[in-house]
Amino acid sequence: MKPTTPPRSRSRSASRAEGGPVTIEMVAEAAGVSLSTVSRILNGTAVVSAAKKQAVDEAIASLGFVPNPVARGLAGGRTLSIGVLTQALDSPFYGAALRGIEDTLDPIGYSPLFVSGHWSAEAEARCIDVLRSRRVDGIIVLTGRLTDQALKQCARHLPVVVTGRDLKAPGLYALNFDNVEGARLATQHLTELGHRRIAFISGESEHPDSVERLQGYKLALEAAGIPFDPALVSPGAYHEVSGLEAVEHLLAQGQKFTAVFAANDQMAVGATLALFRRSLRVPEDVSVIGFDDLPSSQYAIPPLSTVHQPALELGQLAAQSMLQMLAGEKPDAVLPPPRLIARESSRRMRG
Repeated sequence: MKPTTPPRSRSRSASRAEGGPVTIEMVAEAAGVSLSTVSRILNGTAVVSAAKKQAVDEAIASLGFVPNPVARGLAGGRTLSIGVLTQALDSPFYGAALRGIEDTLDPIGYSPLFVSGHWSAEAEARCIDVLRSRRVDGIIVLTGRLTDQALKQCARHLPVVVTGRDLKAPGLYALNFDNVEGARLATQHLTELGHRRIAFISGESEHPDSVERLQGYKLALEAAGIPFDPALVSPGAYHEVSGLEAVEHLLAQGQKFTAVFAANDQMAVGATLALFRRSLRVPEDVSVIGFDDLPSSQYAIPPLSTVHQPALELGQLAAQSMLQMLAGEKPDAVLPPPRLIARESSRRMRG
């Protein structure tokens, strides 16, 4: 009688049929290579034959193995994640910047971890603590209200890229847009069209962009020989409702103006609605110009004149700068200068 073959012990790969997690050990067994070989192949540090690499790739595909980026990163001293502190995930401007960051990091194998500060220095500080607790490899800060000193302190522990600042410190790289020049261009556009009573809807007074755009507005008025009138400046909060309320406030105060410069496109849209509700036509009665050149601005009614600020490119350059820092290189990214985009919402004054 032929002896029966004792049953073989079940391999680790059999556990997959029962819904267990696929491990790197199972990949090594299926490929017929050592665990260290699989690990080096996954980390991109292995020098192996094409046959071994093919065997590992086929085992990964057949088993459905998904590498753990945190475990891989920890083995090399990194988590392959970048913290991104923004102010509002639903912001059209910052949303485009976040897309630029994600599109740049993903092909390199890095994952962004997004958190929102909501224009609160305290909330931003908590976000930084959360990101550091997640052991991110670096942090990108999109403007915000953290003090320069707080950013410098953070950069002592890990690389930091910040936008909207002129700041230098070890471990930190800053990308700033020329808000003064952009606001000067917007206001100059209106003065060249013959407007002298130009209302300005500013952002929040503590915001660096707001301060710089107000400065550019004043410079253009001065160059045109127009006295600055603080009564024509109404604060906003960089969203549509605040633009509407700012114009309503100016009109309620009896201010006379033939043009409105809003410190961003969202407030410009709100301002246009306020004018419409008062039966004031844009641009026949009041010209309007914004700032940012959001994609939706060219489809507004009428299409909005604005200053182009490259939100998508801002995110891409911030991410590229972070990758350069992680590679031990000195970032060299520079944002392009502002450009005036003249559309149908602004026109020459008629005498």
